[in-house]
Amino acid sequence: MANVAVIGAQWGDEGKGKVVDWLASRADIVVRFQGGHNAGHTLVVGNQTYKLSLLPSGVVRGKLGIIGNGVVLDPQALLDEIGKVSAQGLKVTPENLRIAENTPLILPLHPALDRAREAARGEARIGTTGRGIGPAYEDKVARRAIRLCDLAEPETLSRKLDELLLHHNTLLRGLGAEEFGKDALLAQLLGWAPRLLPFMEAVWERLDEARHSGARVLFEGAQAVMLDVDHGTYPYVTSSNTVAGNAAAGAGIGPDAIGMVLGIAKAYTTRVGSGPFPTELHDEIGRGLGDRGHEFGTVTGRRRRCGWFDACMVRQAVKIGGIQGLALTKLDVLDGMAELKLCVGYRIRGEVVRRLPSAPGAQAAAEPIYETMEGWSGSTRGARSYADLPAAAVKYVRRIEELVEAPVVLLSTSPERDDTITLRDPFAG
Repeated sequence: MANVAVIGAQWGDEGKGKVVDWLASRADIVVRFQGGHNAGHTLVVGNQTYKLSLLPSGVVRGKLGIIGNGVVLDPQALLDEIGKVSAQGLKVTPENLRIAENTPLILPLHPALDRAREAARGEARIGTTGRGIGPAYEDKVARRAIRLCDLAEPETLSRKLDELLLHHNTLLRGLGAEEFGKDALLAQLLGWAPRLLPFMEAVWERLDEARHSGARVLFEGAQAVMLDVDHGTYPYVTSSNTVAGNAAAGAGIGPDAIGMVLGIAKAYTTRVGSGPFPTELHDEIGRGLGDRGHEFGTVTGRRRRCGWFDACMVRQAVKIGGIQGLALTKLDVLDGMAELKLCVGYRIRGEVVRRLPSAPGAQAAAEPIYETMEGWSGSTRGARSYADLPAAAVKYVRRIEELVEAPVVLLSTSPERDDTITLRDPFAG
């Protein structure tokens, strides 16, 4: 059995929670390898709904969850999330959750800087969640981050705080925001230490052992390829690499251990926050997709922008992300629509292209070229085999496969875990 890496193939919010939960039930270990608590997965298990931002989905299924070094970790957010799921009857202990010792921490000064910068941008704001993700990744790259292992060394912690505050307070002062004092931050970090350090370990060793023992590992990505800091619609992106290749660096394993790369895509397109969105619909159709699909962000609570399926963008994500198969979600949201459209190209300043360019001006100028398809009057909701689908729905899925140049291996037809058509087992490689 192979390992599996799950990544988003659009702009996030593709319904990864259900797919990851289904895969987690069959894995031995689930690893979060990037992002922070700006990502959210909603898992419905029986009569319980779990909303996770940092905890790997495997803990819900009684599997070992690992938070890798590619994540930026807000200690208080993690402790709050553990408290919340514990109140729902889920136990989270060092027996089922491990955190990489070299994981960078998000401190209270990071969201403060995040919000101050966004306010200063005014109309040019990029739509950040304001949770300090970007500033924390900046500190990591600048080699001034405080990492989980530093909580075990108070002298190291004190010295690193001096450098961190010199940098951040200068920026906060320039933005007219409140500065932070060392004593209060140090006391907060030392207060977190006894609650977090029991979860700490060199997770690369555990993953190496898992690899040699034949254990099945699920690498759980956050956000999506088109929010990747290198390959997405920059600067309207997240602050980490969301592509599957980052599972290796963000977990501490070799790239040959990643296994099959599964991309998640909705049967239409959504986006939260600012940034280009060529197929966005501002009419009743767009509002209808949002209403039927319950399109509100798990983390932000913001209403998602909705539009037609952008096959060019997903094809781009397939190529960049190394996606070998797609899980197509929310097909049932399209039930009853007489006509559907697929974006098959863009017209940018008179030129027809099949990719979304990197330059912001060209992205903003992209006009979608549509192919129109017949909708279906029947219902796909709850279907568990292709035989249960209307013929026009099957034709729609097949056309998506052709356009994005990747097979649909899983097809989700409702939020319920078992309402999934499985065409190929991702763990079979």
